[in-house]
Amino acid sequence: MTNFEEYIKQTEPDKREKGLIWQVAIGLQQVDGLTPSAYLIEIAKQNIEGDITIDEVKSRINSYYKTAAVRVDDADRTEEADKVSANITDILSEKTFSFSPVEYIGIHRRLFSGIYKFAGKIRDYNITKQEWVLGGETVFYSSAPLIRETLEYDFREEKNFSYKGLSQQEQVEHITKFISGLWQIHPFGEGNTRTTAVFAIKYLRTFGFKVENEPFAEHSWYFRNALVRANYNDSAKGILATPKYLNRFFGNLLFGETHALKNRELHIDFKAHVRDSEKLGVNKDTPNMLGVSDGEKLGVKLNKNQLRILELIIFNDKTTMAEMAQSLSISVTAVENNIRKLKERGIISRVGSDKTGHWLVGNQ
Repeated sequence: MTNFEEYIKQTEPDKREKGLIWQVAIGLQQVDGLTPSAYLIEIAKQNIEGDITIDEVKSRINSYYKTAAVRVDDADRTEEADKVSANITDILSEKTFSFSPVEYIGIHRRLFSGIYKFAGKIRDYNITKQEWVLGGETVFYSSAPLIRETLEYDFREEKNFSYKGLSQQEQVEHITKFISGLWQIHPFGEGNTRTTAVFAIKYLRTFGFKVENEPFAEHSWYFRNALVRANYNDSAKGILATPKYLNRFFGNLLFGETHALKNRELHIDFKAHVRDSEKLGVNKDTPNMLGVSDGEKLGVKLNKNQLRILELIIFNDKTTMAEMAQSLSISVTAVENNIRKLKERGIISRVGSDKTGHWLVGNQ
């Protein structure tokens, strides 16, 4: 993300802090496949400059989406991305925090008030969610009648836990355990990951950690996928829940470790020996590695060709549009149109030139 680098690199503390917070707030929208508008970026910069307050930012966003110039079909879920980004910035700019389920639920209410009717309400129904990283399978989330009791138990256990004397690695492992457990309860129908991320940032600040940096800003999709892998078991297939990916994320976040955070490595079908340079191709006889038959990735509707394009890119980030067209038996123009839509949704991006560059899926 480069939207706020000019502020983050400068030495003026207030602008740098605001730039970091906005970068995190916008980056977190990736967990649900959302991309904020150019208008949000523009007024965010005005806020960083000190020209307008965060309340004025939110007021302008509300007015913007009430105008006839913004059509519903154009907005897609951009309105949600804009409003939630501003709400995250507001919350992370505050120097207040209370370690309690009430605070956690309150963050959800503040993030999604006016967006979801159930903002700040614990779900009263059971859920499943198809996950790209699990090939379309779901994590088992807490049963609705037990959510409040489970929340209170986890908070009580964490409050009584002492970090005193723990090594750096032991701190990371315990934080991973608490945050992944909190996320797995999934108290809310939607917006669970963004709420958990904001709560985690606020909580970790109480330990003196600086967490408005690259991992949450640029690897929020990895964060979500790592949470999924920390809570999924399929013994029949030899797949066990593993915290190692989340440990890497928090190691980078809290202690400046340099683990590579690549989404493709989290997929349950990933094979470590597969090289990016291999031309695997996709045809009717090739299993769909994405495994999401209805075209849904983290809440974003994708068609069959878009899913197959993602598959090709995940296995070979240097594949060309011509190669994709040949593998999928469609025209290059059709590939270009699907690539454009995937870029607009923030699902893929291109690094470097058409000739020597490579693709990124989310923030691989």
